Amino acid sequence: MASTPAAMHTEHLNLAYGERQIVEDLSVEIGRGQVTAIVGPNGCGKSTLLRSLARLLKPAAGGILLDGVDIHRVPTRDLARRLAMLPQSPLTPSGITVRELVGYGRFPHQGLLRGVSREDREAIEWALNVTDLGDYGDREVDTLSGGERQRAWIAMSLAQKTDVLLLDEPTTFLDIHYQLDLLNLVRTLNHEHGLTVVWVLHELNQAAAFSDHIIMLKEGKVICQGDPRLVMTPEAIRTVFNIDCCVIQHPMGAAPVCVPNSLCPLRQRLPATSPTVLMPN
Repeated sequence: MASTPAAMHTEHLNLAYGERQIVEDLSVEIGRGQVTAIVGPNGCGKSTLLRSLARLLKPAAGGILLDGVDIHRVPTRDLARRLAMLPQSPLTPSGITVRELVGYGRFPHQGLLRGVSREDREAIEWALNVTDLGDYGDREVDTLSGGERQRAWIAMSLAQKTDVLLLDEPTTFLDIHYQLDLLNLVRTLNHEHGLTVVWVLHELNQAAAFSDHIIMLKEGKVICQGDPRLVMTPEAIRTVFNIDCCVIQHPMGAAPVCVPNSLCPLRQRLPATSPTVLMPN
């Protein structure tokens, strides 16, 4: 379990789509002020669990508590002021500017008869600035690169001014540069603003490097959870992902790195040659 006080936790959670059971008797804790990664093979229930944490899927049994209160007993507007969810590949309205998109994050704070307040404008500008989009406010979202567009969506979530941010595979369809850019952004937001983050990540080494806590799922059940340095073991990875690997320490830090053993035969077959590096003119 997480070593810090829990911002959220589940109690014997069961999740299903109709008759199909996805998650069974799942109890996990989300440490306050931590970055928690949910990892596992395709179809193991990662995104289903995240959707349930955002109250987008009602449990078949068990409970989900935010600060000790069942989220299904919290009024929708109040919950949206405390928890933000960014789904995988959200659809962008056509012709909208970055500032307008970010402004959508202020809806939970606005009444039916109240326009945009000074507090709203300050929150929007803050979200733009902390995501390095301060100069992009008047640009249409459709004109942004994939990485910039993902930053804009994160800025919208930040404008909600919540303590908890849920991200479903935020690096999907991004190249490695923008993946690392986004991962570093979220880690910075966590460090500098105390944001509690839960994200679903496919890349195990990125999850280990950028998260404080890892939850490994297989077939809707928790196989192990805890500090990446303790959870990332060859035995756990073999159980969850059905691959043999070795786990080494990253040469630039303490993060564990999974190296599949299947790479070794390829290495042995290739002659040792110096790499060819092409430099731009």
